[in-house]
Amino acid sequence: MKIVVLGSGIIGTASAWFLHKAGHDVTVIDRQPGPAQEASFANGCQISVSHATPWANKTAPLTLLRSLGKEDAPLLYRFRPEWFQWMWGMRFLRECTPARTAYNIRQIVAIADYSRRTLQEVRAETGIKYDCLTRGILHFYTDQKEFDHSLASAALMRELGCPRDPLTIEEAIRLEPALAGMRSHLVGADFTPTDESGDIHSFTTGLAQLAMRNGVRFLFNHNVTRLLTEGSSSSSIVSGVEVIDENGQHRSLAADAFVMALGSSSVDLLRPLGIHLPIYPGKGYSGTYTIKNDHSAPTVSLIDDEYKLVVSRLGQRLRVAGTC
Repeated sequence: MKIVVLGSGIIGTASAWFLHKAGHDVTVIDRQPGPAQEASFANGCQISVSHATPWANKTAPLTLLRSLGKEDAPLLYRFRPEWFQWMWGMRFLRECTPARTAYNIRQIVAIADYSRRTLQEVRAETGIKYDCLTRGILHFYTDQKEFDHSLASAALMRELGCPRDPLTIEEAIRLEPALAGMRSHLVGADFTPTDESGDIHSFTTGLAQLAMRNGVRFLFNHNVTRLLTEGSSSSSIVSGVEVIDENGQHRSLAADAFVMALGSSSVDLLRPLGIHLPIYPGKGYSGTYTIKNDHSAPTVSLIDDEYKLVVSRLGQRLRVAGTC
């Protein structure tokens, strides 16, 4: 089959890799000048099955109410006069019941564990270097209610095969001495030794380069404008995609199948086809710092659940990331 993949982030690039291995003729389209230039550029850089508690949980509504008017809130929701945002918000609240939270944890753990095993297989097959560390991930807590709430989620994850085990404060500091300076603020911790960290940009660009060498075509600086269909409105099929290429010219590319991997941009492209994705964009932040004093730097990846803060070690660099 001739397949067009829209988006060259980690999802689009990995999809192209596996589709080409299955014998298909694959072309990847992206508006950026290279792969992994947007959401896959500088996120938390963690393969964290243990971080499977969804934001939509029973504590989220109260957290949102408390965050109103606070620009430094860990979960910041900006109200806009957009019906789609309000509809997304209602669906978010619907997922905050204990039953839905437990169901969603099961789904997230399953897909995260599968993703980690698949990554390990690709890593062994390709030898891509991306500052991979397999030292585990430590969650630490500075709020007693947050810690108490985490215990039930951690117990469910252990039932599902994810070894997210609680630690005392002293055990956490022995595991990660960099926390010693904030001992008085800690109320609890848990550790998952099977979790990993690594540079998603390095991995995605490395995989894209290998895919190119093997015959996958990448069309960069191509902006997707719409999907082209054939047939009646009730039984139409996607037959092509219209793009504006690097020279500003309109082009159309036909294919037998299409993979949509454009993140929140997928919503507007699929809406004319009657496909309504409940995806709303969020804003993240990150900073990468060179480690100057290795003795005081973290040796494992850290997550502060109260402030939605992630600190990942990437060789001699630290990536600090979060969302707002």
